Amino acid sequence: MKKPKIAEWTELRGLAFLAIVMQHNIAEYIYRPDIEQPDSVMLTMIYHLTRFGTPTFVFLSGVLLFYHHRHTKPDYPRFIGKRFGDIYMPFFIWTLIYWLAVRVFTPTFWTSGMPDLGSFVHELFIPQTGYHLWFVLMVFQFYILFPLFLAGAHAVRKRLDNLKRSTPKQVTLTIILVAALFYLWLMKWSYYDMADWTQWWPEPWSSMLEYRSYSWLMYWFYFFLGAVCAWTVESWRNWTMRMLPCMIAVFVAMYIWMGYAVLRGSEDTMNLNISTYLKPSTFISIMAQMLMLYGFLVLLHGKNLWFQRLLTWIGRYSFGGYLVHALVIYAIAYVTRPLHLSGWHLPVTIISFMVTAVTALGISWTLSKLPGSRFWVGLTRRKARQATFFSNSLTGSGRRTQNQNSPLRPSDM
Repeated sequence: MKKPKIAEWTELRGLAFLAIVMQHNIAEYIYRPDIEQPDSVMLTMIYHLTRFGTPTFVFLSGVLLFYHHRHTKPDYPRFIGKRFGDIYMPFFIWTLIYWLAVRVFTPTFWTSGMPDLGSFVHELFIPQTGYHLWFVLMVFQFYILFPLFLAGAHAVRKRLDNLKRSTPKQVTLTIILVAALFYLWLMKWSYYDMADWTQWWPEPWSSMLEYRSYSWLMYWFYFFLGAVCAWTVESWRNWTMRMLPCMIAVFVAMYIWMGYAVLRGSEDTMNLNISTYLKPSTFISIMAQMLMLYGFLVLLHGKNLWFQRLLTWIGRYSFGGYLVHALVIYAIAYVTRPLHLSGWHLPVTIISFMVTAVTALGISWTLSKLPGSRFWVGLTRRKARQATFFSNSLTGSGRRTQNQNSPLRPSDM
């Protein structure tokens, strides 16, 4: 039986996409030497409103995978083959596009003879020109390992079903809290300790630590939380609504703290890497904001307001928009970088964000209508309104129903 679509998942995906587009536009402008302090501070404040974007995509990836497979065991060869076509092939194609685009606009490209194909192979493992594509490589690891995650989830679920009726919710909450504490400790290690470990650990361990942000291990809690949401949709909805005042309070407190930390740790230029994903305070802020937004979307369920319809449309085409949006930012930067923008960085960033979002989504929508769209944006022409499982975490999950869902380091993109 076909499972009902969960409207808030698609709307949350739309919000996450807009957050990522905004933070990448901020990264383009906040490090320019002619920026004035008021613009720099305002962009930092906006930046901290966008940190939930990428981890929310990991959460939604877990939600959709477990939601569709919680009662069925996937045929792994067919499952991974489909994911390869829907996820890795778009990654490969867009990696090639970004690699070529950067080189075509470099004068030495036309005089150096044969292009350096080794650098392209390097991009397939450590994306640089398509700096945002690291996320596709990271989340694809969850798909490769999904049968193991699913088996573990079934084992835990079986044990919970054997408990008395009055205890499973308490046990589930305890598991979540213990997992959150363990993840907080991992974030503490990552932010405060692991940089020193790379100096005395031999290869390949030192390189693995240096590029730890490319590993699923650094984002596993969001995926785990997605599994909990998928298995207990109605309970999750009720819980996020009850916890809404608490989540608002926690987010406001962490928002102020993160802004203070960046202002205190920066000198002439704002250091946004202080708010990296792999930091305990950032994790707490992200969780509070994500759960807060989820609660708000649940409260709006069934109202069918214009911005809900807009978020649904954005969510549906956001995978392709995600793949292409950095190229749009490059194109805009080609025009704006020679300009002197002193005193105008804030409005130019906002305008650039709007142009980027509209253009990227327009390109995604257009490509979804063309032959071979699956390999460009993860959507087929025949099923352009349906999302494949990873595309569901970035593109969309169909119509709303009554049944009710750069100067920065690549790791921070």
